Amino acid sequence: MLLIPAIDLKDGHCVRLKQGDMELATVFSEDPAEMALHWLKQGARRLHLVDLNGAFAGKPKNEPAVKSILKVVQAFALENGIDEIPVQLGGGVRDLDTIERYLDDGISYIIVGTAAVKNPGFLHDACGAFPGHIIVGLDARDGKVATDGWSKMSGHEVIDLAQKFEAYGVESIIYTDIGRDGMMGGVNIDATVKLAQAVRIPIIASGGLHNLADVEALCKVADEGIEGVICGRSIYEGTINLREAQERADELTESDLA
Repeated sequence: MLLIPAIDLKDGHCVRLKQGDMELATVFSEDPAEMALHWLKQGARRLHLVDLNGAFAGKPKNEPAVKSILKVVQAFALENGIDEIPVQLGGGVRDLDTIERYLDDGISYIIVGTAAVKNPGFLHDACGAFPGHIIVGLDARDGKVATDGWSKMSGHEVIDLAQKFEAYGVESIIYTDIGRDGMMGGVNIDATVKLAQAVRIPIIASGGLHNLADVEALCKVADEGIEGVICGRSIYEGTINLREAQERADELTESDLA
């Protein structure tokens, strides 16, 4: 079970939102690259970046901050003899040229959200052009997928879309319960497991992570196909210690394997 720190970018700063509301942004750092380094030093093995401005504008808006983070990640990996620390990025990715540019910059995985729902042909093309590098972000409330920075609800069922996109060849799916995101009320375990059981590709949980008990609960269902969880407000406000939680997750999942 991988604990993946989120670095949400708004106007070049590292922030957290409540339920996707740009007006409810808390700035946690003026220097996202410094924040990335902090989480790497705390034992993070992957980072999750979101261009919040890009998600609303439909095109990248925080590329300088993304590049500064990548520079720090690559330097940290080199200094510590690590082959690769994957960085996944979403927000404002609407065309193949943007994907190619980000991958060339050093991003490992591109997260396609709104564009996947509104323009599935684009997602299909992206999976064909960049196999192994495309993740779909499905953000849902009560089982229905939301788009456009969560501002609009679609009529699509999460599981139906997940199975469709799995057939396209996506690498994995990030499933966010937007009713819980930023609220630290606990991960929606049941819905996440239900989705994981419906597909063969890995699921990354997101939304509501609050404390170590949530991590432990996810570890118990990891063998259903849940490979990680996005950590946001919980690690920024200190209700979870990232290093301790990752060590506990390793301990639990390794004992399951044994």
